[in-house]
Amino acid sequence: MTERADTSDLSAEKSLALIEEQRGRVGRDLEPNAVLLFGAWGLAWLIGFAGIYAADRGWAGLSELVAGLLFFALLMTALVVTAVQVVRSARGVRGVSSEIGAMYGWSWLLGFGCLFAINAGLARQDGGLTDEQWALFGPAGALLVVGLVYLGGGAMWRDRVQYRLGVWILATDAVSVFAGVPGNYLVLALAGGGGFLAAAAWFTVQRRRAVPA
Repeated sequence: MTERADTSDLSAEKSLALIEEQRGRVGRDLEPNAVLLFGAWGLAWLIGFAGIYAADRGWAGLSELVAGLLFFALLMTALVVTAVQVVRSARGVRGVSSEIGAMYGWSWLLGFGCLFAINAGLARQDGGLTDEQWALFGPAGALLVVGLVYLGGGAMWRDRVQYRLGVWILATDAVSVFAGVPGNYLVLALAGGGGFLAAAAWFTVQRRRAVPA
């Protein structure tokens, strides 16, 4: 009788372990690949802002036009990677999770939409901003939106990594303005891009630990 009970308990434990393993696999399949997301944005910021800095300093014969086009191409690539991951993770998701994801996505659109309107309004003012002021305000405004949305996402999902990344982006944003032009580009490349790449490295380690031997 005891032997049967032990066998039954063992079978129950194996069943629960199998259920948890399957649940973990499903969760990993539905979640966006944080390594790809943070890695794509980290490389875009690191290479893009570094290219603009190099062009401003006249290094390697890199023109501002080429640096700008390179940065634009990198940003578009990162956006495509993000869109693919979001669509992939949204498949089969319904209810509250779907609503939260939609609201989070709209936060990005509304934030940058508002920033675009502010920039347009400033451009219409008599005299407007100087080129150097635009070079400071443009990236700073965008990073302010990014940092705040990451803070909101981290708080909503209780994701400490995302929340800390938001704090880091906001701190980098503030420091970049005090660095002036073109120093702000170097700060954004090293600290901003480096922050994303550090997050990607952290998630890489976590994913390897989560894979059963």
